[in-house]
Amino acid sequence: MTLNNSFAGKLAGWGLLVVLGLNLRPILSSISPLLGEIRLATGLSFQSSALLTSLPVICMGLVALVGVRLEAKLGERRGIALGLMMILLACLARWLFGQAPALLATALFGGAGVALIQTLVPAMIKRQFHQRVPLAMGVYSASLMGGGGLAALLSPLVAGHFQHWQAGLGIWLLPALGALLLWAWLPLGAAKNPQVTAPFQGLRNRRAWLLALYFGLVNCGYMSMVAWLPAYYQQLGWDVLPSGSLLAFMTIFQVIAALLMPALAQRGIDRRPLLSISLLAQTVGYIGLLTAPLQFPHLWVALIGFGLGACFALSLLLTLDHRRDPREAGQLAAFVQGVGFLINAISPWLTGWLRELTGSFVSAWMVLTVTVVAMLILTRVFSPATYRTGSMNMQFESR
Repeated sequence: MTLNNSFAGKLAGWGLLVVLGLNLRPILSSISPLLGEIRLATGLSFQSSALLTSLPVICMGLVALVGVRLEAKLGERRGIALGLMMILLACLARWLFGQAPALLATALFGGAGVALIQTLVPAMIKRQFHQRVPLAMGVYSASLMGGGGLAALLSPLVAGHFQHWQAGLGIWLLPALGALLLWAWLPLGAAKNPQVTAPFQGLRNRRAWLLALYFGLVNCGYMSMVAWLPAYYQQLGWDVLPSGSLLAFMTIFQVIAALLMPALAQRGIDRRPLLSISLLAQTVGYIGLLTAPLQFPHLWVALIGFGLGACFALSLLLTLDHRRDPREAGQLAAFVQGVGFLINAISPWLTGWLRELTGSFVSAWMVLTVTVVAMLILTRVFSPATYRTGSMNMQFESR
């Protein structure tokens, strides 16, 4: 189904894209500002509490890898509705049950819902916004990151108002409910596909693996920041609200970059210059966290946020560039996100392990710095000449 071409129809389509994106990160970013209270109440260690971030990301990866079959069985309409319902129920359970096993279970269940939506949205963007794919990807990425920032900022305030940390996690059932009702009302998204879709040959496709590795590593800093940035500054003496607002401040620059950089990308076909700028911004930000965290905290966080926001949108756009057909582009994006999010899932767990091992976050920021520099070097291989040819699919499959 598609929306009509009237102004109201187009506006509704863009609005729905924003609403979907806003629901995909609170399940992750609402945890970090309240982590101290959660650990006191549940007895979770640093390493165990990292699972509250890692488990949803693992689900994002695993569900994305079977995204083609899910799309064929459910279609976008039912698949995205199911994903929103799972997020809603996970948030409700977090409000009602505060034990560690329940929190870990909601991380898995809510993460699977997020993953289902993330797997289906890229193909929808390629089809519904086929003339404005970079802009649509930017709006989707910006709203996704904006939702994460809002959760980091508002969750401590909600918890304080209700005088219980569970309320700060559970309140995010409300936007999920709103999105579910809007999704049911608006005719956006394809129905179940009755035709048999050819399986994606990702395991035999070297470029697909390279794109997945690249997507995972250029974006892994986001999961570490969401999980541990407030805790890092609380360790340096900051209170809960200022440290949570720092994560929200990072999100502002993620949103700016997610909107600005894809818009600039529409002017050409080579994504490498903008990706390089984005990775350089991340590098400088991580070095700042290492060398002068208290002198210019907002500058370092702004640079990291700008770099991460741009890298997420541009790396997905780079992936979609490799396929012209929306369904094939969706298959490739699902594979890239699947492997990439499994790589992402290691990042917060590794950061928590290094923090527990060394007593500080310095070693974790060093690992992120080295990773980003390596990806900056790898960026040069993504020349448009390697995939924008008349026989693009044949060349792509043979790599």
